[in-house]
This record gives sequence, C-alpha cells and structure tokens, in this order.
Amino acid sequence: MRLRLALALIALCAAPAAAFESGLKLLATGNDSRGWEAVGRLDLGHGSFCTGTLIAADLVLTAAHCLYDPKTRQMIDTRAIEFQAGLRNGRAVAYRNARRAVAHPSYQYLGPRQFDLVGYDLALVQLDQPIRLPQVQPFALDTSPAEGDTVGVVSYAHDRAEAPALQSMCNVLTRDSDVVLMNCAADFGSSGAPVFAMRSFEPKIVSVVSAKAELRGKKVSLGTLVERVEAVRAELDLPDSTAPVNETRRIGGAKFIRP
Repeated sequence: MRLRLALALIALCAAPAAAFESGLKLLATGNDSRGWEAVGRLDLGHGSFCTGTLIAADLVLTAAHCLYDPKTRQMIDTRAIEFQAGLRNGRAVAYRNARRAVAHPSYQYLGPRQFDLVGYDLALVQLDQPIRLPQVQPFALDTSPAEGDTVGVVSYAHDRAEAPALQSMCNVLTRDSDVVLMNCAADFGSSGAPVFAMRSFEPKIVSVVSAKAELRGKKVSLGTLVERVEAVRAELDLPDSTAPVNETRRIGGAKFIRP
C-alpha cells in the first residue's frame, strides 16, 4: 500500500500546478483517500478540532497548542478528545477516545498569538484502544526537511472539516535550528497536520504544521522539528501513579496565526 501511495504522491508532485485549485486536492472519495487513513481529525470538544496522525497503533502526533483552551490557557480535559481516523464525508474508519495527552516538555502555551516555541509545538495523544486495521497504517518519522525540499501536507480545515485535503506541491523556504518555513497552505483546523517528504520511495512525516501566515502576500506556514518527538514520547513513557486515566498533562514561542 505504501508503494502505491508513494507512486501516487510522486505523480501528483509531477502534475502542473494549474491542476490544483489553491494547491489542494480534496480526498473526498475512497480511492483518493486510500493510504491516508492514518491521518484523521482530532476533535477537541466545543466544536474545535485539529489534525492528527497515527505514528503507532495507539499514538497520534499533533501540535501541542491544540491541547490548550485559548481562553483559559489551560490544557483541555482529555475526555473531550476523540480521534477520527480517515474521516471522510462524515464517517471515519475508526473512532477512539484519548487516554492521555502529553506536550513537549519544553513547550509553553503563551496564547493563540505567541509563537516563540514553534519548534517544540509537538504533542502525542495516547488512545484508549489501539487502531489495528489493515487499511490504517501508522506513518514513520524522518529527519526534518532542508531548505528547498519539496514536501506535502494532508490536513483538515474549517472549510473542509468532513474530508482531508492533500497539498502535494509545496516547498521549504528556509529552515533554522527551531523552525521550518514552508509555502504550504494552512488554515484553522490544520494545526497538527503532518508534513510529508518522500524518503526511500515512501512518504514519511518530517514536520508538523504549527502556524500560518502571509509573507509578501503569499500564504506560508511554520512547521516543527520532528526530531523532538522522541522527547515527547519519553514523557509519555514516564510512570505516573498519581495521574488518573483520561488526563491531559504537560510535565516539566511577519504576524503568525494559529490555524
């Protein structure tokens, strides 16, 4: 399946840009979405959502700021979180509630318009039950992309909340020690979306969408450094006998807008 998906992504990347409206292809049919079912909508309660991706049968990778209530600046109750794998046209391949959710230990939520810690804007949501279905294959992580690399993004957004869209033709404009700047489109709901690059003929996650902006009139987005996911996983693996099941916790920053 992954070889088929890789070939499809290569074919999309080779197509002329004019073939895509706003650079996005809506994955509205079963054929279009095949192979992308590990990407899903992460419902956060009160009608809000982000995008998340399975990197293991019971682990969803997303942006850390998705776990926070922008009004109270406190972490949301994990019991409000539901992952809907491969959601398309109102139906998901699988539904799972969250058991735990952990942000990167160096991440601090400073509000919806503070972006000093984009490079650490990473979180893992542990599901209450693993998703073990042949059509839902977790994606692997790889090293963050370099300047000039071609990448793709699969995301949900406020205007396409019932089906994801693929942007297969965007590029890394620059990358420093903390942030990946891309000309990939992002909108409200696409926070936490996986950024893919072809590595050994296979799409692998190389960043996570954190924020959107405009640069000289062009839409751009900021991405995280996925090498830092291991620190989040280490926090999740720490024993915590005092933390009940279904608890969100963090143990232990042009004008950008959180999508």
